[in-house]
Amino acid sequence: MLKKLKAHWKVNEINLVLIIATFALGGSLCGYAGRKILMFTDLEKGVTWVVVYILLITLLWPVSVILISIPLGQFLFFKKYLIKVWKKMSGGRDARLQPENITRIAIFASGAGTNAEKIITPSSQPPLSPPKGEEMEKMKANKNANEKNYTVALIVCNKPGAGVLKIAERENIPSLLIEKERFFNGDNYLPELQKHQIDFIVLAGFLWKMPVALIKSYPKKIINIHPALLPKFGGKGMYGNKVHETVIAANEKESGITIHYVDELYDHGEIIFQAKCPVTENDTAETLAQKIHILEHAHYPKVIAGIIEKQNRR
Repeated sequence: MLKKLKAHWKVNEINLVLIIATFALGGSLCGYAGRKILMFTDLEKGVTWVVVYILLITLLWPVSVILISIPLGQFLFFKKYLIKVWKKMSGGRDARLQPENITRIAIFASGAGTNAEKIITPSSQPPLSPPKGEEMEKMKANKNANEKNYTVALIVCNKPGAGVLKIAERENIPSLLIEKERFFNGDNYLPELQKHQIDFIVLAGFLWKMPVALIKSYPKKIINIHPALLPKFGGKGMYGNKVHETVIAANEKESGITIHYVDELYDHGEIIFQAKCPVTENDTAETLAQKIHILEHAHYPKVIAGIIEKQNRR
């Protein structure tokens, strides 16, 4: 039960304990306040007293948990939690279609950020060689690519001076420069992701392996794009032109992209989508990279939108 709550709320063990404590103390506080208020009325204990008491604690509970959450350091979590509760109560099924319910994603990138740029401002042009198959039928992206069901709320980068940081600055998107020790052996920057209310993580040329704790905190909510047709030509060190050189050296007749969920291994998680392009005798690593970039830019934003749409419908 606790493991499910930790994964659902995307928090670590300490914050989970503090959240549960806030629920408990907030409930006690609103119950106490409700009884004290009724003491100043002429109501005698009975059906009317119980009805009024229930109404009082219903109104007092949000205020109580917010007050308790502040000293326990859980204000941002409960602010988001209460907003979600209110939207469900007031909007029903249609609430998820409102702009306030757009999924907030973090893009992790290590380089120039060309894929990140396309994800931030996707083209309305339809993808090349439209995908076929049952899976993509289930997760068709938005009918209009300009009507995004996500917003890029944070750019995460592990290389000072990387081009993706300039894109973040230009687009007025918060950025986070991370360092290896904290990422792998510390809190994995989970508090920072929680601060920015991140719901979904997209890897776009991010060269570090994701920590297990981060993967468990975002189950089926971290995806990656690889510039080859997995399971071939994947694994540690297989990125950039090294992938394309290996594909050409193997005399492959086609290459492409693979979008997949992230697990504990490099380029290993469940495959979501693939698109292909031919490899000709005259191709070099550079010309093949250009073909791959076209596929990445055409498909990645739409597949992201499709996955989010599918998950939001559950």
